[in-house]
Amino acid sequence: MPKFRPIFLLALAVGILFTLSACTSSADDPAGAAAAYWQALADKDSAQISSLTCADFEAEAQNTFDSFSSVAVELNDLSCKVNSQEGDTATVYCSGTFVASYGTENLTIDLADHSYSVVKEGGDWRMCGAK
Repeated sequence: MPKFRPIFLLALAVGILFTLSACTSSADDPAGAAAAYWQALADKDSAQISSLTCADFEAEAQNTFDSFSSVAVELNDLSCKVNSQEGDTATVYCSGTFVASYGTENLTIDLADHSYSVVKEGGDWRMCGAK
């Protein structure tokens, strides 16, 4: 058996994991757009936040991003699903928690406390705020 086989298998496994993680945060559907928004917020990815939000929500999303940029954050058990969809507008429900750590205090946001408005803009689904 060649010596390079374990390295090849490891590289293949890593490639598959990256592919699967990209699929779970896709903005190709309303639920994927909402999940990708929360993941970008947790990853502190300002460019992704801008690309995942509708024009009407972009300033508010950037303010939210700024408020969490200097604290430790954690996204737990994220799951989003479409509740209703009509044309280019959808309502999405997410579950999971977004936890921001301010020193010794934690702010826990239960994502299930709101439904989320998602719209198709420029051919892509984009987060457009909470209801």
